[in-house]
Order: sequence, then C-alpha cells, then structure tokens
Amino acid sequence: MAAKRVLIVYAHQSSGSFNAAAKDAAEEVLAAQGCTVQVSDLYVMKFKATATAEDITGEVKNADHFRYAEETNLAWEEGKLCADITEEQRKLTEADLIIFQFPMYWFTVPAIMKGWIDRVLTLGFAYSQEKRYSQGIFKDKKAMLSFTTGSHESMFSSNGINGDMNVTLWPLQNGILHYCGFQVLAPQIFWAPSDIPSEVRGTMLEGWRTRLQGVLGEKPLYFTPLDCFDREKGYQLKPEVHEKHATKEFGLTVGIHLGLALPPNNQMKAGV
Repeated sequence: MAAKRVLIVYAHQSSGSFNAAAKDAAEEVLAAQGCTVQVSDLYVMKFKATATAEDITGEVKNADHFRYAEETNLAWEEGKLCADITEEQRKLTEADLIIFQFPMYWFTVPAIMKGWIDRVLTLGFAYSQEKRYSQGIFKDKKAMLSFTTGSHESMFSSNGINGDMNVTLWPLQNGILHYCGFQVLAPQIFWAPSDIPSEVRGTMLEGWRTRLQGVLGEKPLYFTPLDCFDREKGYQLKPEVHEKHATKEFGLTVGIHLGLALPPNNQMKAGV
C-alpha cells in the first residue's frame, strides 16, 4: 500500500540552493501523487542542535549526573519533553516516508540535522534495547538520505581519495536509520552540483523527479536481520549464519563483512 504521509527533514541555509530545489521537487512530485507532505526546514525553524537538560520541562531525575538518553526517555513517558521535540516526534509518527535532504558536511549530516537526530530520536520513542534494527520501532516506515556532495563521484569510489561512499554511509544508514527500524531506501546522491554546468544540474533534478514517481514502492537496502545474532553471546553472528556465508566472495554487508570483500554498492543500491 502506497505511503500517503511524507516528512522531509531539510537542512540548508539558502532557498536558492540545489538542496532547496531537490526539496521542492520532492514536495511537488509527492503531493501530485496524493501524499500529504510536511517539511521541517531546520534553519528557518532555528532548530536547537544541542542535546541538553533544557529539552525537559520541569525537574530532571538526576541533575548531578545528567544522562540524556535516560532522562529524555523518562520525560517522553511522562509527557515532559519540550515542545519542539514533541512536535517533530508527532510529524515522524504520522509519516510513512521520511526524506533527509542536506548537503554532506565532513562526510556526514550538518550539525543542525545531527541535532534533530540526537534530540528527536529519543530512547523509548525511537528505539529500545528490545526494539531496534530489523525489529525496531519504525520497521513499518521508510526513510532515505538525499544529499549533495562537494566532491565528484570518482573521489568517493573504492580507489578514490575520499574512500568508498558505501563505507561513509554505513554509520548514517545502519547506525541511525536501520537502528531505529526504518526500511532504508537507497540514497539519492547529487554529486558535486556546484562544480558542474547548469544543464547537468537540471538533468540531475529530472532524474530525482523520475525516481520520486515510484519511490513509495521501492525495495529497501539489505541489512542483516537481528535474529541472525546471538544476544546471549554479545550479539555475535550465530555460528550457522557465519558458516553459511564464510565461503562466499563477499561479506553480508559493509559493516558485517566477516573479513571478506565488501559487497559492492550494499549501501547504495537495493537488491545487492
């Protein structure tokens, strides 16, 4: 069944940017398909990026040794999270698809978007010890990264100076999105738009518009299911799973590679 509610978490300072054009394209194409699209424009919102005790209304449980995850979990249970976090959690709860639109800064998301992740994806609301990865809280939702780079694609290859983009994406896509249970769609990467002719940028946007026509029905990237790991042994891969793959050419995923070659495009294309 097609998703009907989309949340775009957007982080760019300029309405004249390529990121703004990509965000606008997503909003337009998805709305034309009947989706309800909400945009959290983090810079316009002046979204607070720091995770502090101010995120909790009223007294904290342990002011002498403040632990953000534990305190915000309790505040979430008691309805004491501050208004901006509560509002973003409401948007996320309603959404079937979340698109993160941003320029890649230092091989990751901008600080304001990392602040959204740190503050909105609180313990209890977004994950717990029992509910994470393939059994995560958001396992019925899809999420994806859509971003621009400053470097050309060749620089993010397996023999390029920046290293393999699949490796760069692992902490974001596995360690944040999949950790919370999201079905992670292949990223939309706009390679070095500031360094190419305007007609090529136009072609990039048209490609994005075309993809958006069918994005709601896309298959997610592959991640090793949680039940392949033994909780009693420190979440190590179960011996039978390890043995089954030990003689194969490639590892299971970029991160769980078993000392084998990394599976090509594991974090960039579905079905590999």
